[in-house]
Amino acid sequence: MRILYALTFLLSLLFSAGSSFAQTGVKGTIKTTKGEPLPFAAIIVKGTEISTISNEEGKYQLDLKPGYHEVIFQYLGFKTGMKAFTIENKMETFDLTMEEQALNLGEVRIGSKEEDPAYTIMRRAIAKSRYHLLQVDGYTAKVYSKSSIVVTDLPMEFLYKKQLKEVEQETNFKKGVPILNESVTEVTFRQPNSYKQKVIASRNSQDKNFADPNAYLLASFYQPEVVKAVSPLSPRAFAYYKFEYQGAFRENGIEVNKIKVTPRSYGEGVYRGTIHIIEGEWSIYSLDLETVNTGFNIAIKQVYSPVQGVWMPVNQQFHVAGGIYGFKGKGDFVISQSFTNVKINPTFRPDIVVVDGKKEKEEAKKVKLSNREIKTQKMEDVVSKQKEFSAKNLRKLMKEYEKQDLKAKEEKGEDIDMNLTRSDSTVVDSMASRRTMAFWDSIRTVPLTTAEVKSYTRLDSIIVVQENKKPENNEGKSKASSDTTKSGKKGGSGSFFGFLGDVVTGHSFGFGKKSPWRLDYVSPIFGAQVNTVEGFALNGGGLKLRYGGRKKTAEEVEIGTNGVKRIPPPGKRQELSFNALTRYSFARQKLLATGGVDYTSGRNTFNLIGGSTVSQFNGENPMHPLLNTFTTLFLERNFVKIYQKDFVRLDFKTDRENEHFDFKANVEYADRSPLRNVRDMNPYNWIDWKKRAFTSNVPFNMETADETGTISTEMQPHQALTVGLTASYKPWQKYKTKGGKTTYYYDDSPKISFNYRKGINKAFGSDVDFDFVQLDFQHGFDTGVRSKLRYKVAAGKFLNNAQVQFPDFQHFAANRFFFQFGDPVSVFRALDYYQYSTSKEFFEAHILSEFRKFLLTQITWFRIMGIKENFMLHYLATPKSNNYTELGYGLDVGIRFPFRVEVVSNFEKFKYKSTVFRIGTTMNINLGRN
Repeated sequence: MRILYALTFLLSLLFSAGSSFAQTGVKGTIKTTKGEPLPFAAIIVKGTEISTISNEEGKYQLDLKPGYHEVIFQYLGFKTGMKAFTIENKMETFDLTMEEQALNLGEVRIGSKEEDPAYTIMRRAIAKSRYHLLQVDGYTAKVYSKSSIVVTDLPMEFLYKKQLKEVEQETNFKKGVPILNESVTEVTFRQPNSYKQKVIASRNSQDKNFADPNAYLLASFYQPEVVKAVSPLSPRAFAYYKFEYQGAFRENGIEVNKIKVTPRSYGEGVYRGTIHIIEGEWSIYSLDLETVNTGFNIAIKQVYSPVQGVWMPVNQQFHVAGGIYGFKGKGDFVISQSFTNVKINPTFRPDIVVVDGKKEKEEAKKVKLSNREIKTQKMEDVVSKQKEFSAKNLRKLMKEYEKQDLKAKEEKGEDIDMNLTRSDSTVVDSMASRRTMAFWDSIRTVPLTTAEVKSYTRLDSIIVVQENKKPENNEGKSKASSDTTKSGKKGGSGSFFGFLGDVVTGHSFGFGKKSPWRLDYVSPIFGAQVNTVEGFALNGGGLKLRYGGRKKTAEEVEIGTNGVKRIPPPGKRQELSFNALTRYSFARQKLLATGGVDYTSGRNTFNLIGGSTVSQFNGENPMHPLLNTFTTLFLERNFVKIYQKDFVRLDFKTDRENEHFDFKANVEYADRSPLRNVRDMNPYNWIDWKKRAFTSNVPFNMETADETGTISTEMQPHQALTVGLTASYKPWQKYKTKGGKTTYYYDDSPKISFNYRKGINKAFGSDVDFDFVQLDFQHGFDTGVRSKLRYKVAAGKFLNNAQVQFPDFQHFAANRFFFQFGDPVSVFRALDYYQYSTSKEFFEAHILSEFRKFLLTQITWFRIMGIKENFMLHYLATPKSNNYTELGYGLDVGIRFPFRVEVVSNFEKFKYKSTVFRIGTTMNINLGRN
């Protein structure tokens, strides 16, 4: 049932919070002139912060103190209604019939070339969107939210009917029955991104003890993106949308324009629907938009109301419907919020006028500001002198204001966040999950529907049944009869079978609850592998003794709403571990062993390791031993090429205080010996491919090949003393400062890396003599909604190559397997692992471009399902590579399957050679060393 809970979780991600009122007021039902209920209508008390919404059945309840109140009723597409009430010591009943809003079409456009009036309205609204976003410095909001999730379909339900019935009895889950969550929250917001939440009450129909604060998400369409989709008020909106003026209406002294929003290509990353813009103010009056996310339809509705002269969202609705893997469901999420303590930024005057430079060219010239005037003056000084601004000037003013504001905060030592990632902190009241039904009846601002009441009633009956089943409530049953954790139980901890399981799978032993030491027994089973040199081998079995460690803090695992992870602070951590591991080759009948010490203190890590092992010629292990086991046994392909290494190595790594810089160093002394395939290959050839044969363990390389160009020279036994230095730097990495501490983000900002390797000749009998330098540059940036370009270029040269052994050649991130692991950008898809490795010089370039709309994604269905297309280019130049090039095309199939299906053609001398198919991954998966 994990997928079922995953669906429930996915639907319930989209918001919760609350508000408290009195027990007298007004209630009733809101309907259309046809008698149909109007769900989620906004009900606002004029001149106050009090508001609520109707439920799915059109029913509402507004708790008010005794006295005179004017109540406003709003619904998208309907005339606003107002009714005055004199509340006494009782709940009044008022049923309302709302009429559809009639639109005035205004001036009729003449000629097909006349621009739609919607565009001048939207240019003004877009120019002022950042203005409206920053207009409110902070507020306190009392928020009530309710989510109602229903699973409507289960795949192949007949296969697990019995288990499903047990789940229904234990968890209150049942197909077609709403899963409810209500919460009442106090939210304090401060610019630019701080949200502090206090959960007063939380209730869930799955478990009465379940306190779920949920993330309070105020989806502001003044932001360029909302839920990873381009807002119609984004500066980039005209590239993604067409707009159509559908008329206007007047209410309460304001004129409201209705604009139809049509994406140029619908799918993930864009919205469609309508948005209402207030004339002159150019702020949002209401909106009704929808988008899709991997097959789920998401409808968003917002109703705004003036609070201290600023239009703010008092009613938000989110409706989700769709399915995954045959599971289908829908969810309704409603948020009713009342704002108090609203602090308006005095810089942003509400009466400024926006002039459309495209429509009103002469007027725009009169109010034009030079770049010097914009950059050298404070915004408050500019707006105090001038009331009218061109749309272009206003956008520039807002950018300059934010730059100046950021600089001022830095100078004062205040908290800043370059990425503007939401900073949420939540406190849950100790009574949040224990509130009585009377409390909820008094504080709930959205009445429950009949189905929702039944869901809560069903939970109460299940709890009663479970209470009666408890052993202490059943006479004649001993307390011991319910104890199923005794160590002597068959298969439990301490039994023979438990001991046998620990031998096979491994085990960790503690030295007491307070002891910082632990001893790990590592089973060799998980390191089992097959190759043509060792036959069957067991790798990694042994012991690890560990000391110290530090649990992750909340800050370390925090992820912003834009999905960008923050680099965790290192803290005061100290870790020490000792390990002794073995590797046994059955074909060679040889046992190899390594031992080492790892020590971490703060930002610095030291690793000392030595012993005997086998290693791939490319120390980055381009082919994982487990994958090589598969290709050896079933495909008659032995891609891994290995040699024996008796060695001692010291590694050092540090992350400096500015975490966008890191440094690594290593020194190694090794006695290297060649290895050859076992004579009898039959045990490792489970499927005999007639046109194939296992290749030699000597890697084929063009620089070491003989005159015929078919056989490479085998590496001779030798000793090698090598030193390596690597440094990387991200000069433009985004960061945040909080409490005087700077934290950097994991992002795709430009990264520069430098690598130096040296082989020291004659020291301790070393037979190597070389100097190698390498410089890398990699970067990634968005090219549009759900579109991205990432690239990497690298160049290197052996300044001295007097004696370069094959393990010290420059090797590349090659791949011959049908599944591609590693960095999707910098890994070649069809390059031989060692053919073009070089002891001279190289240049490589990689480009991966992701497209929301390219070829197949011209078809709407692909975009709705979240599928993206990719184009890739990989290029390698060495003295022998003949300008090796790969051109590829791939399809990302989104969150449902994090894979990329690719077709790649390779070229030499810019002439076509072959085409391969790959199943790639959209993630950077490092399978580790062998």
